[in-house]
Amino acid sequence: MKHFCDDWIREWCDDNGWTDLFIERYNNYWAFPPGAVMPEPIPVDALRVIKITKGLCQEEKTWLMGALVLSIVAIVSSYVFKSPMPIVFAFAFDAVTAAQLEVEEI
Repeated sequence: MKHFCDDWIREWCDDNGWTDLFIERYNNYWAFPPGAVMPEPIPVDALRVIKITKGLCQEEKTWLMGALVLSIVAIVSSYVFKSPMPIVFAFAFDAVTAAQLEVEEI
């Protein structure tokens, strides 16, 4: 899951003098620090500050909204069908979603 909006990282790079941002893969950002000739990964501390100040990105919001909608549908269908299985499936999906929302340590 993508935890950072690319614009947030570009904004940080512009503010701190880093140039030529490129994204190697999800949540792995590289750029040239001021005065450097080799790109380096964006510092983990900077990524934490960006995440704390900016909050959830659009992909995270979409996953959360999907989990909420699925949970509501599961509650209603469990009541209608008098079966706990829809709630069990919704719980499994919500658990996976919650695990994906954790920002991995780099």
